[in-house]
Amino acid sequence: MATYAIGDIHGCYKTFRALLDEIGFRPSKDRLWLVGDLVNRGPRSLDVLRWAADHEESLVAVLGNHDLHLLGRAAGIAKPKARDTLDDVLAAPDAEQLLSWLRGRPLFHRNKRFAMVHAGLHPSWTLGEAKRWHKLVTHRLQGQHGAALVSKLRSQPPLRWDAAGTPGERRRSALFAFTLLRTCHKDGTPCAGFSGPPNQAPAGCKPWFQRSSPRNPKVTLIFGHWAALGVWRQPGLMGLDSGCVWGGPLTALRLKDGTLFQVANRDGAIQ
Repeated sequence: MATYAIGDIHGCYKTFRALLDEIGFRPSKDRLWLVGDLVNRGPRSLDVLRWAADHEESLVAVLGNHDLHLLGRAAGIAKPKARDTLDDVLAAPDAEQLLSWLRGRPLFHRNKRFAMVHAGLHPSWTLGEAKRWHKLVTHRLQGQHGAALVSKLRSQPPLRWDAAGTPGERRRSALFAFTLLRTCHKDGTPCAGFSGPPNQAPAGCKPWFQRSSPRNPKVTLIFGHWAALGVWRQPGLMGLDSGCVWGGPLTALRLKDGTLFQVANRDGAIQ
């Protein structure tokens, strides 16, 4: 039995299936950790969602910002974007079941040796605090006020994390960290809108993990979301977004020994 973490798929279904062949994935024995952004911009988001929902016993997937955008589109609170490739999902006869499955995904996952999030964690959080805030935010997302939280995530400026803030402010700040964070200022305020490589970040903005307080040295945190960062490995940290939807490879990490696997893009790059 092996567990593999896989970077942002973004609807690149052919590439995803090729990577599963490359690692010899066996649904009855192996497990997958998917870092989020299963959908959008690539050509076959519907097929990726159907495959994941059909194999939910063999995988755990955390929510990414594009997954939230799909849920926002379905709820009528998010407008289509120029590069969206979500219409087939929204029009599918099984859309309600697929969206319900997606809505039930967590924002954070961990076991004894590994943790996973789509984008990042606030620099001041311990892993225990991240787990606590994941539970509180996920509970809100899956409830009757979930759509409003998703709407505020994009329509209002990101907040600096403040443990003394209102519950609503802390939920919004935490959701931003889980799904959108790349760089932040010294005080933890996110540098919104920047998606380039770290050496091109605006003045005063550094990767969230370079602002981080020490965490559990026995746990490696796996994340995606940052294609311009690429595959990133350092003690306690593993970034897996190798930019598949932009024409790069799709990457998998075998957790037991740290071996990386990659396959070239089979779906074509977005323009």
